[in-house]
Amino acid sequence: MARGDGLSDAYMATLTRLKEQKGNKSVLGLKVLMWVLYSKRPLRADELCHALGVEIGSFGLDPKNVPVLRTLQSSCLGLVTVEASSSTVRLVHFTLQEHLLSNPTLFHSPHATIAEVCLTYLNFGCIRDLSPTLLSAPAALPLLGYASCYWGEHTSMGVTENVKILALRLLDRFDEHISAQLLLLNYRETGALWPYLNTERGPKGFTGLHAVSFFGVVEIVAGVLEMKKWDVNASDCMGSTALAWAAIRGYEEVVEMLLKREDVNPDQANTRDGRTPLLLAAEYGHEKVARMLLEREDINPNQAASQHGLTPLSWVARRRHEGIAKLLLAREDINPNQVYTRYCRTPLSWASEYRCEGIVKMLLEREDINPNQADTYHGRTPLSWAAKYGYIGVVKMLLEQQDVNPNQADTQYGQSPLSWAAGMGHKGVVKMLLKRGDVNPDQADTQYGMTPLSRAAKNGHGEVVKILLGREDVNPNQADTRYGQTPLSWAAEKGHEGVVKVLLEREDVSPDRADTCYGRTPLSWAAGCGYVGIVEMLLGHQNVNPDHADTYCSRTPLSRAAANGHEEVTSFTY
Repeated sequence: MARGDGLSDAYMATLTRLKEQKGNKSVLGLKVLMWVLYSKRPLRADELCHALGVEIGSFGLDPKNVPVLRTLQSSCLGLVTVEASSSTVRLVHFTLQEHLLSNPTLFHSPHATIAEVCLTYLNFGCIRDLSPTLLSAPAALPLLGYASCYWGEHTSMGVTENVKILALRLLDRFDEHISAQLLLLNYRETGALWPYLNTERGPKGFTGLHAVSFFGVVEIVAGVLEMKKWDVNASDCMGSTALAWAAIRGYEEVVEMLLKREDVNPDQANTRDGRTPLLLAAEYGHEKVARMLLEREDINPNQAASQHGLTPLSWVARRRHEGIAKLLLAREDINPNQVYTRYCRTPLSWASEYRCEGIVKMLLEREDINPNQADTYHGRTPLSWAAKYGYIGVVKMLLEQQDVNPNQADTQYGQSPLSWAAGMGHKGVVKMLLKRGDVNPDQADTQYGMTPLSRAAKNGHGEVVKILLGREDVNPNQADTRYGQTPLSWAAEKGHEGVVKVLLEREDVSPDRADTCYGRTPLSWAAGCGYVGIVEMLLGHQNVNPDHADTYCSRTPLSRAAANGHEEVTSFTY
């Protein structure tokens, strides 16, 4: 379908014909377009038919009011289509959506209208009588699932007095209503927040106050708070308070309303995982909510979650929420070195791994920060994390600290920051580390005994190999302690032709040195793997013995190449 003025004119002409239809068809056609255009997800045909059959102010659904699909389609004059695979109703083309949205007067208060229909539906007696522990909507009530999950979103975009009345009616004893269960089930399926809903017990404790805090409709929150006396600190079926819901969803006005109450506990943790409203706001980056909470003296900025032990400062370091980090660090009672209890990682460690330079800078400006504090799981310092991932900016800031130890190896593999950077091919970080006079360029790790040069050669990082070979204090023949392979042996085994070339250009490189594990020379590895180019380079060296047999099974390079079917190597070599 072509776009342009002609298409727009065609849409206008079709809409004019739609409005001129006789009987109820014009009203029905416009309602269909409104629902398809403004629904929060594509509607199935049965959902839409039920929505169009709801009469505002009624207490039950009259089946006679529910249009059949054929009537629905004919009233739209081809502007909507039903997908055969999913039975969802969609506009005939995306350009129609653009055209309809460009005419804001076409539909009057569409979200308020949809909210009224959803709330009327949810207040039907037949729905109120359903068990709150059902896991899905009955087939006879197809609109129930959509109405349960999205009435609040439509309400937040269009509150009328009638919508408010209907919402307050629904929210009274809400934790006994099936829509509460369906809402929470849908929220869990999206992977959001807590997966703790006990479906057998239903939504007990998820009150009307929890629900409006979840949706963040300020006008409805005010009405709910006036409805009756609430325990604003009550935890729902998922361990959360109303304030926690508002904090995680980022509803600033709702948070403000709840914090004004004298009976609110702003630091109450979730009963299942121990996350406070502040921690949730920090985790999801809601800066204004975090600011409101941190302005209170009865907030503990260091309170970690009981389930995973992360503090608000650690969360913002992981998620790069610099604004919230600044707010937290402005508190006099903040502990900037407080560790993640599971692995004892500090906020500086997290910020270094996740390359949040702004937070790293803020932390290092403090006198009470230890830049060398390693975690207990990997035993890695902030410099080690930054070097591994090649974060030059973070490495630079850490190296500017007078008390930083640039050689501190981790306890898991025993690798220094230089070893990590070299092995990952981060030449910028390698250069930066080597500029320091106190960095050991030949420091072998404690697990395999591999030097930075060995790791760079094994992984094929030719530029890093060149940088390291430019140092007089780097031994190009130093073998690792596990397999006894030299940098040349590793490069030959892995097929890194460029690295082999660079190493062989050195006069002090031993081209025929066998490893101590299998007794194989670089030529043996290259021939056995079929690397013709490397075999050619090695055979061109006068100090290479082409018939050197390994000590593992007394096989020569030729026999290994033949056994592995590398005819090009055997024919070229011999």
